[in-house]
Amino acid sequence: MGTHSNAMRFFFFLQVQYRWSGIDDNYYPGVLWAGTASVDFSLAQLIQVIILLSTGGKNGGGYEASKYVVIALHGGILFIHAILNSLPISVLSFFGKLAAAWNLVGALVLMILIPCVATERASTEFVFTHFNTDNGDGISSKVYIFILGLLMSQYTLLGYDTSAHMTEETKNADKNGPRGIISSIGISIIFGWAYLLGITFGVTNIPYLLNEDNDAGGYAIAEIFYLAFKSRYGNGTGGIVCLGVVAVAIFFCGMSAVTSNSRMAYAFSRDGAMPLSSLWHKVNQHEVPMNAVWASTFIPFCMALPSLGSLVAFQAMVSIATIGLYIAYALPIFFRVTLARKSFVPGPFNLGRYGILVGWIAVLWVLTISILFSLPVAYPITQETLNYTPVAVGGILVLIVSSWIFGARHWFTGPVSNIDT
Repeated sequence: MGTHSNAMRFFFFLQVQYRWSGIDDNYYPGVLWAGTASVDFSLAQLIQVIILLSTGGKNGGGYEASKYVVIALHGGILFIHAILNSLPISVLSFFGKLAAAWNLVGALVLMILIPCVATERASTEFVFTHFNTDNGDGISSKVYIFILGLLMSQYTLLGYDTSAHMTEETKNADKNGPRGIISSIGISIIFGWAYLLGITFGVTNIPYLLNEDNDAGGYAIAEIFYLAFKSRYGNGTGGIVCLGVVAVAIFFCGMSAVTSNSRMAYAFSRDGAMPLSSLWHKVNQHEVPMNAVWASTFIPFCMALPSLGSLVAFQAMVSIATIGLYIAYALPIFFRVTLARKSFVPGPFNLGRYGILVGWIAVLWVLTISILFSLPVAYPITQETLNYTPVAVGGILVLIVSSWIFGARHWFTGPVSNIDT
């Protein structure tokens, strides 16, 4: 094989391994193992806070679940996600549409309701110009805070590539796949920004919201919702209901993460790029990769177990979640605008002459945020405050390159076509 052929195989192998080990995100939303673990563990913590507030809050003798209860909730959520993702794709499609509607309507309701109910609201000047330099993290530079703040959008805009993972089960995938990605990005930008804006108008006392001695135990968003209703009606029941809306949205996010993860495992194992590939690309009579689905829930559960000993250890493990996926996104784009610039055959949905420019912008932006994600988020830097992202990303890179040099380059031939061209 020629130089370009070897480079193609290596880049694809690197992308596969980074996506498989990198796993995002999120909070909020996520997408591979660490991402699924992060999303569902966050949901378990939110349920813990809802229970705490429902039983009187931290200052009213409310029930504070132990770390073992939280891990049990995490396991239960993953089990439900496994059951749902084992259903036929038609049923899963219904839940996907329900999730989209829930997120849109829920965000619309909350971004209007919270600032309207709150008896005290932040000023426009505070919302758009205030920097919280008194944050207790030793960071007082407004420029530094602004730069780190840019990363919020990177975490919340990770799930859009689910459309790509589901294309093999989509009609007219060459057009509807890209449309799904672009429409999800547009909707997330508009509603996500409006939601954050509405909630920010309900913020008046940042130190108190972050204080572990408040009713929500330092869970800032929960305290905002709780206080908004308590200040107007004398109790925070309405705020707890609003938290329930958020919890359902996170639940759907976790479900989508497992869907995306399992389909990715199926696709990569079909190409022979996964350990035990023959096991993960098996499908049942409904064309559902059952083994990949259950692996995509069992492994995230195991990944959360270190939290029983140390939350720092767990956070270090999932620290690669977002940056690992963005690196995986950037690799094929980089390959497209360099080695494959002349040989790449565009599909029916493409950016035309602007494709190369947009591609380079994307690559440079991912390089920028990769640096930003590696910066410290608190000073002084200690074992508890160290940003472990560079260690995690670098460690994965060393393992991947070593795997390629000592084995994979001899047997990995690249993506396997499943259609006649």
